[in-house]
Amino acid sequence: MTLTDAFDQPVPLSREALEEWNATCLAFLAHGASTPVHLGRLLDLAPDFAGAHALKGLFYALLGRRELMEDARAALGRAQGLGGGETERERALATCLAHVLAGNPSQGIAVLEGVLTRAPTDTLLMKLSHALRFVIGDSHGMRASIETVMHSYAGDHPGRGYLLGCHAFALEETGDYAAAQLAGRAALTLAPDDAWGLHAVAHVHDMTGDAQGGLTWLTGREAAWAHCNNFRFHVWWHKALMLLDLGRLDEALALYDDHVRAEKTDDYRDISNATSLLLRLELEGMDVGDRWQELADFSETRTEDGCLIFADLHYLMALTHEGRENATTRMLARIARDADGTSEVEARVAKPGLSAAKGLEAFGDGQWAEAFVHLKAARPHMQAAGGSHAQRDVFERMTIDAGLRAGRLDDARALLVDRTHRRGHEDGYAAARQRMIAQAQQFACPQEARA
Repeated sequence: MTLTDAFDQPVPLSREALEEWNATCLAFLAHGASTPVHLGRLLDLAPDFAGAHALKGLFYALLGRRELMEDARAALGRAQGLGGGETERERALATCLAHVLAGNPSQGIAVLEGVLTRAPTDTLLMKLSHALRFVIGDSHGMRASIETVMHSYAGDHPGRGYLLGCHAFALEETGDYAAAQLAGRAALTLAPDDAWGLHAVAHVHDMTGDAQGGLTWLTGREAAWAHCNNFRFHVWWHKALMLLDLGRLDEALALYDDHVRAEKTDDYRDISNATSLLLRLELEGMDVGDRWQELADFSETRTEDGCLIFADLHYLMALTHEGRENATTRMLARIARDADGTSEVEARVAKPGLSAAKGLEAFGDGQWAEAFVHLKAARPHMQAAGGSHAQRDVFERMTIDAGLRAGRLDDARALLVDRTHRRGHEDGYAAARQRMIAQAQQFACPQEARA
């Protein structure tokens, strides 16, 4: 008799192995640190389960590290050697992985979502599709994908809370803030360990300029992300951004030391948290000491990575900040080579990657006019780099501040107005920069200002 898993999908496993499969899937949905532990036990119990090998490969691929792509390919080879698996879902996981490794994640997403048309309550495939769309910055696709399957979820479905958490994030990224907040709160009610849904509500507070409300939301809910893998550092990063927006810079820097960068990993997500927070603090006049150095040391080893342009740009942020000229030159040359490729990933390197990279180099050199030109050219295309609005906002701030430092006050004001319009609300950063522009213009034309 074929068993079914927590999401009512058939799996060719023993009851003991099925328990570990369910634990793997549920831990993955919750961004749990225990995910690889359960997956390892599963593979010990069911070494010929192709679906587990394909899933392992996708987990490696989502880590965005060049050296782990060989492990992902090995996992794909194992899955393919087992015929791809006994079920449609297993074969879809393997095919998706093959597309991702070929640099064409959208094709992999299409494979997963093809299965979801026939098995809409497969929360594992829903979350994998959501994760891949997030990596490529496809917010509208995230929302459409989830809303296609939502009607199939009963109120007691074990994946419903995690589905709502993904929906909350997609709603926020597409600007439906009120609905996003409701969905995120509902997600946490159904799945108290749904850190993704909790963090979606934090995003709403960021985008609506409600930093104090965001602090209130996160405070006391630490248990919702304490179980997480390095995603827990990202939730602390959100809290640090809220403190920064309120002008509490010392407290934000303390969170950097105590939580955001408590573990000195070289995971690109942790590097992006760290570099973007330090950069924001410095733009507000904060002296962050020598904290950039270890980030640049790690980044210097990643110049040939090229898995994700989002990661590359944050490595480059650290390198240019610390004046690592040789490493910066190597990375810029490699980005230029990648931009000539034909895959989907390489197309994202070409646009916005090249312009953004040149802008970061000029910003690090203090060439403000040049930095402004390149960063402004990348700006309309930055969503294709992946990540969230909140994560990409560091590039917005660098662009605007480069314009201010280059004396292009009208251009900087125009970008500020557009940023506030797209976010929907003015935050502390925008208000401070508007005051700077007004003061600079008053100083330049005091008589006209008085008139």
